Amino acid sequence: MALKATIFKADLSISDMTRNYYHDHSITIARHPSETDERMMVRLLAFALHAHEDLAFGNKIGSEEDEPDLCQKDPTGAIELWIDVGQPEEKLVRKACGRARHVDIYTYSGHGAAVWWRQNGPGLERLRNLTVINLPAAAAPALAKLAQRTMKFTCTIQDGQVWVSDGSETVHIDLQPAKAAG
Repeated sequence: MALKATIFKADLSISDMTRNYYHDHSITIARHPSETDERMMVRLLAFALHAHEDLAFGNKIGSEEDEPDLCQKDPTGAIELWIDVGQPEEKLVRKACGRARHVDIYTYSGHGAAVWWRQNGPGLERLRNLTVINLPAAAAPALAKLAQRTMKFTCTIQDGQVWVSDGSETVHIDLQPAKAAG
């Protein structure tokens, strides 16, 4: 018998001063049994950083690897934004860049992310529609401590800085771009 995903609910109040985006979102997140709280919370952070009415969580965990963690499509079905979390294989990143107008990758495992970038960065540098953001090593564990089956967060974003608060704890994240698009 296959293990089932655990369902999490999150209410996000997003104030993104960089994009002038101020909205509330009620989100349902399916966390596959093989996924950690850290990875799930980084996916939630990526949603907050790119929040849009057409942005949706993908079905990557437990299914095909060539699915994004988050995806935004235009009305014709073309992929506007493909977001992956972690350290995807270079081949999969290239494929995503060929399918989407823009691809963002969020790495979060500290030294492992640095090693991944040293190994894959030279081959990925010339992809003009790719952005790679390294989260500080302490960010994902700090976000994971906030994980609950029902969550309510305020998320403030400004100039590469993010503050995520559940009302009693606040996690500050300094986004560290490894590669910018263009």
